[in-house]
Amino acid sequence: MADQEPEQPALAVDPAIANEPFDDEEIAESSTASLRSSIMQYRVENGRTYHAYKDGKYIFPNDENESERLDLQHHVFDLCYDGKLGLCPLAENDASPGKVLDIGTGTGLWAIDFADAHPASEVIGVDLSPIQPSFIPPNTRFEVDDVEEPWAYSYKFDYIHSRMMTCCFADFEGFLKRCYENLEPGGYIELADIVLEYTSDDGTLLPSHASSKWCVFLKEAAKKRGRPFQDPRTYKATLESIGFVDVHAVPFKWTINPWPADKKMKEIGIWMLENLMAGLEAFSLALLSRELDWSREEIEVFLSDVRKCLISRSIHAYLPMWTVYGSKPSE
Repeated sequence: MADQEPEQPALAVDPAIANEPFDDEEIAESSTASLRSSIMQYRVENGRTYHAYKDGKYIFPNDENESERLDLQHHVFDLCYDGKLGLCPLAENDASPGKVLDIGTGTGLWAIDFADAHPASEVIGVDLSPIQPSFIPPNTRFEVDDVEEPWAYSYKFDYIHSRMMTCCFADFEGFLKRCYENLEPGGYIELADIVLEYTSDDGTLLPSHASSKWCVFLKEAAKKRGRPFQDPRTYKATLESIGFVDVHAVPFKWTINPWPADKKMKEIGIWMLENLMAGLEAFSLALLSRELDWSREEIEVFLSDVRKCLISRSIHAYLPMWTVYGSKPSE
């Protein structure tokens, strides 16, 4: 990396719950709103459905369970950002970006919330799956499109936003260059991605733990399919090399289960555990079966061990998440 990473303080453990029995039901009972739309015939595999348009480009499902998880993930971002929709200046409520593009919009919650907060903006959400709702703000529209293909827009954007698209691109730098070309001078790009490496500040997470091995296997599979997990710790240097200026890289810790003493981190841990327990199968099935030739039974046995690690309050783990934003120079 070109710059030294910002140092973050170690997270304190809540001693009151360190040995408290864990009931997965208490997490599973929490619910999130589900926004869903189904207008296409989808690929069915291992009991999950996958996008039909450009079949195979996106490795995760698009079914109702995954839609609910994506909505839950949106809530984790809301907690992380203290209610903000982003960190760049154009995400502030008093900003008025003209045209906004949300890449990999998923269920469209971010685009909808942004459009509600910025009624003067035109917000476009693009995805390979048409799983967005039909009841949306008048300044919002959704498109099924592949951003790896040439962009056909007749205008440029003021703000391009993308979250959790880390293993979606065969040429990630090429994608970022295309974003640069399609931004107005002075426009912003904002990216938010995890580092797929569970870690701990106190050494309670070991390489031998199933959750650590899970990250290794997923990265191996993604690299084999030609769309590797990107490392957001490198995004700042990459954006600057393309020509972006005033680039900021902001690190966060997304804790797993309620082990932290800090109230906010504890809440993030609760929701992240819900997110991961709901998403483990979705994240794993296609990658491990298609690329590493694992059977459904092998995957299920392995994920059982991963879940035990995730719910263990003696393992004080978190996923690093980085938000990186910068602007195209003004002419």
